[in-house]
Amino acid sequence: MIPNPWDAGSAKLLAAMGFEALATTSLGLANTLGQSTVGLDAIIENCRVIAEATDLPVNADLENCGADMPKLAAEAIRFAAEAGAVGGSIEDSTGNPEHPIYDFSLAVERVQAAVEAARALPFPFTLTARAENFLWGRKDLDDTIKRLQAFEAAGADVLYSPGLYDIDTIKTVVSSVNKPFNLVMGFADPTLTVAQLSAAGVKRISVGGAMQRHALAAFLRCAREMKDQGSFTFVRDMAPVKEVRDMFTAGQGRS
Repeated sequence: MIPNPWDAGSAKLLAAMGFEALATTSLGLANTLGQSTVGLDAIIENCRVIAEATDLPVNADLENCGADMPKLAAEAIRFAAEAGAVGGSIEDSTGNPEHPIYDFSLAVERVQAAVEAARALPFPFTLTARAENFLWGRKDLDDTIKRLQAFEAAGADVLYSPGLYDIDTIKTVVSSVNKPFNLVMGFADPTLTVAQLSAAGVKRISVGGAMQRHALAAFLRCAREMKDQGSFTFVRDMAPVKEVRDMFTAGQGRS
């Protein structure tokens, strides 16, 4: 399991709880900044903040790596590594709602360039390639599998297709590839368990922006109670200050 903190504080809390690795979330970052989207510079800076907060390995959510052309997109891998990440992702989503998914050949070329950039680094860097069809209403399982297989052949270390929901579809996709598959639970059937997903062949489980959005939901409940009811019963559920501070100390990195 690889949870997704969105700032130094959430990263330290997760480290103190004993998680073994972390992954950034571009959606969580955008929400924190009050923006609908974020650019590559902000993504890399957030990666730096989280990587410096703990000693845990960090995977960077790099979205489409900030560029369409393969060589330009691959630069994001180097930027993420320089920011302290030991892994990162490249996806075939363009960021353009009018044309949300890169054409197949370009998508594969982008992964190839990202793999080359990762292999050129002076340390092992885990490159994750994402096929985004299902997130954009393109529930074409055959095309998704074709893309994942091509990304695997191009050298990606981990494969990822957000938006898969049910266990049968997950099994079909996982069985179609040989490299480790990452499932994001922010879009999957929430009743699925680690044991079930492991039995289905999933090797890595993340949650994307789910934890940050859950925190936002709690924030909104507090605000609505204040505004609409004039009451403050939510204070009964506050995290104890001493516990949080102790966890911050336990979860912080050496830097």
